[in-house]
Parts: sequence; C-alpha cells; structure tokens
Amino acid sequence: MNKLGLLGKNISYSFSKSYFKDKFENEQIDNVSYENFDIETIELFPSLIKNTKNLKGLNVTIPYKESVIPFLDELDDKAKEIGAVNTIRITKKSKLIGYNTDYYGFKKSLTPFLKNHHKQALILGTGGASKAIAYSLKQLNIKYCFVSRTAKKGVEFTYNTLTKDVINQYQIIINCTPLGTSPNVDLYPNIPYDAITSNHILYDLIYNPAETKFLKQGKQQHATTINGLNMLKFQAEKAWSIWKID
Repeated sequence: MNKLGLLGKNISYSFSKSYFKDKFENEQIDNVSYENFDIETIELFPSLIKNTKNLKGLNVTIPYKESVIPFLDELDDKAKEIGAVNTIRITKKSKLIGYNTDYYGFKKSLTPFLKNHHKQALILGTGGASKAIAYSLKQLNIKYCFVSRTAKKGVEFTYNTLTKDVINQYQIIINCTPLGTSPNVDLYPNIPYDAITSNHILYDLIYNPAETKFLKQGKQQHATTINGLNMLKFQAEKAWSIWKID
C-alpha cells in the first residue's frame, strides 16, 4: 500500500486527510492511504522518512513550510523562488523533491473575482503561506505589500501604520495569519475595517470556520469575501498530479 500524508504540528483539524480519504473512496483508488504526520519539531522529520515504509509523498503545513527545506534533496524552480514548500514527492530512488502548490491554488481561486480596479494588495503576515501568495500576485501583475506586527526588512506596513488611506489604496486584503482559526474564532487582524468598501476583496486563507471574523467584518462593509477552501482543493489536486501514484 502506497502512503501519503500531511506533515505539520497540531494538525488534527486538517482538511487534507478527509479530502483525500473522500477522493480515494469516490474515485475508487484503493492502492494508497493518507495520514497525518504530526511532529513536535522538524528535527524529527528524517526519522519519520526513514521509518515510514512505502511513503510516496507529503503535504506540508504550518509551521514547517520553510524549515523543511534543508532536509530536501531538491526544489522545483517555483518552490525555490517562493522559498516555501507545501508538497514533497519521494522518488523511486528515495530522493525528496520539494514543490509549492499553494501559489497555484490561491491564483486559481482568486482570479474569477478580480476586476480592473484590483491593482494592489495587502498581505497580512509573513510566514511560508504569504510567500506563495506574493508569488501568485506577481504572476497576476498585482502590486503587493506585506503587513506585520513588527517592522522588519521587506515589510512595508505594521498594523499600527495602516490608515484609512492605505486601505483605500489596496483593494485586495489577504489574511495569511492564523488569527481566527478554530477554536480561536474571536481573533482577527487589527486593520481599519471601516475603510473597506464594496470595491474590496477580503481573502482569508483560513477555511475553518468557513466565515472568520475578518471575513464577517468585510461582508458588513459590502466587500467580496473569499475563504481558503477552494485554494486548498486546487492545491491538493495539483499535489496529487505531482505525486503520480500509479
């Protein structure tokens, strides 16, 4: 039996396991299983690889999208440029090759909602997922700026420097932070929501709950709101095509 799985920390909530379980049942794929590999630290990754027989591939989630890279033998060009990995293929010769399918899932899920005035975006957060989002926006010719709690290199705004004028200027706002993920559903990024209009798109990478406080506040201002579920579905199918399970 071929094995696939999700690498992460505290991932019992994860979408991937149930998604692939349903996929395998619906498509009558009976030669492969999918499980969660929940590890406390990335240093445990090599022993996981060594001790899991017939492992053909992995998805990677928070907090290991960047820290897994030194343990891989090779990166595909896009993953190299993004600087984060969310899919690993294990070859017949046991080589570990890193890919990024997050950028693909995000781009495919955002594109139907874009209008001519959507020229600039704010990316809330600077983790591994935000790097894939930046790469997608670049491909779509949308200028972007990062927002973080603290000022650092590559970050144009901190939350306390976001004014109404800034929000008016950036009509796509993407939450790449974990704020609002179940069970902490009352948390949300601290931005001036009263400056949001019907011209804005608010996109939350979170999919559980389906409507976060971030999205609810956007909806109250008549913005277009999108959660991360379609992004996850698209990136999962892309990962499946990379693993090439016969």
